[in-house]
Amino acid sequence: MLAGIAETDIILDRDTHTIILTRLLAAPREQVFEAWTRPEHVACWWDPSGEPLAECEIDLRPGGGFRFVNRHPPGMPPFAGVYREIAPPRHLVFEAMGAIGRVMLDETGSKTLLTVRIECGSAERFEQYLAMGIDTGTGKTLDNLAAHIGGIAQGTSRARSAAPGSGG
Repeated sequence: MLAGIAETDIILDRDTHTIILTRLLAAPREQVFEAWTRPEHVACWWDPSGEPLAECEIDLRPGGGFRFVNRHPPGMPPFAGVYREIAPPRHLVFEAMGAIGRVMLDETGSKTLLTVRIECGSAERFEQYLAMGIDTGTGKTLDNLAAHIGGIAQGTSRARSAAPGSGG
């Protein structure tokens, strides 16, 4: 954990069937947006275990898709979805696994307040997501993102010019 970076806060809103995660990141929002949308960065931090992704494909445009494949456990289905809104460097909206994901980046001085909203759409899907550990897994993923961004600032990031499975 890097000094000065807060923990991820997780709110479970049962009334709206929404999982809300917030975290203050020690980087400008343009850098956070790039880390969230470029395969060579996402491949380094997306897997909650901290392992690089086996595959990371991103077609960053409304209607474009993404597909992330974790290395472990073997046979785990990919996390895949479709982008609905993209407004660099402020927000992304996507659909995945029957839910709407909203990623919002707000400037707070030289830092960025990241808010991730996972709108499950129903009480049943919300409870299913909690049973799958989506809330805690996403929290770990955001820990990885914070460490990755810190590594970029210090020149120790694992990002490569082409991510696994990115075709580049």
